[in-house]
Amino acid sequence: MQTEKQQGQLSVNSSPDDPTTHIDFQRMFPDESACLLYLEKMRWPNGFVCETCSAVGEPFRFAARPKALKCRACQQDTSITAGTVMHRSKTSIHIWFWAAYLIAAQTPGVSALELQKRLGIKRYETAFQLLHKLRAIMVRPDRDKIGAEWPLELDIVFVGGKHKSGIQGTTDQTPVIIAVEIRNRESRDSKTNKLITRTLAGRTRLQILPDKSGASVDKFANDCIAPGAIICSDGGTEFANLRNLGFDHRPVSMRGDREKMDSYLPMISRVTANLKTWIDGIFHGVGKPHLQTYLNEFMFRFNRRFFRGVSFRTLLGLGTHQAGVTYQEIYGVARTEKEEQK
Repeated sequence: MQTEKQQGQLSVNSSPDDPTTHIDFQRMFPDESACLLYLEKMRWPNGFVCETCSAVGEPFRFAARPKALKCRACQQDTSITAGTVMHRSKTSIHIWFWAAYLIAAQTPGVSALELQKRLGIKRYETAFQLLHKLRAIMVRPDRDKIGAEWPLELDIVFVGGKHKSGIQGTTDQTPVIIAVEIRNRESRDSKTNKLITRTLAGRTRLQILPDKSGASVDKFANDCIAPGAIICSDGGTEFANLRNLGFDHRPVSMRGDREKMDSYLPMISRVTANLKTWIDGIFHGVGKPHLQTYLNEFMFRFNRRFFRGVSFRTLLGLGTHQAGVTYQEIYGVARTEKEEQK
């Protein structure tokens, strides 16, 4: 599986087989057969390998069962979608591919209601579950830790719900921790032809926190940030232990000063504004039980915003190595939380 850095290198010379427009997609995937062939090549780029006996070679194919491949050596069937996010789904593979393309390659993404309308899906729940399963696989289990090469900005923001008694008061919003790499990129000025250096947001990590405590911040830092990374943050007590964990922590006391925060943590301010605008504009708000999956989508899209062309292939690649979440995993958490609130 490619790292995010490798995916960035691919963006310079993205494959002509990466659909970037609706016309490209329709040309590449006119029907379900084209989708299955593409998925087969992703799973077995060097030719079919039987999962039962490891025999290599062209399998038997059946017109009546297009997903099934039968090994010529051991006669065992293998489903092209087995072990993938699409396994055992009653939804057409063609619909799955359209959804993956719209969620990965299109700038604003797509809501379940919009997907239902565009693709003629009968039930809203089907569109919601399909998108939710795609969002759930957008984070690689072995993803890189950020900050090894570039300094980071780190802060906790609140998403959804409503504030009560002001910023420092009680809130029913969800605490989300955000880490953003601060990168420099050289480009040539079109007027002076001189090289100029621009500061921009690099890779980001977003995660729901159970609370705004030092222990929660420490766990996130150990899980997502490279050892010894330079971390710029507010001077809040929740960040006080970062230096003891081995990070080069550089805090600045802000005491709720928005102007100072925008000046010292500009990338955090930019990412936060983009996140909230995206959630409110596309989805008109997101409930806490499903918020992390939407954060997964935001990370996936933001980290690949300069190479949309390979995003579709990357998402399907992740989907071939991860099984989809179950109905209970999608709705069970939401129901549990509602029961606890009664």
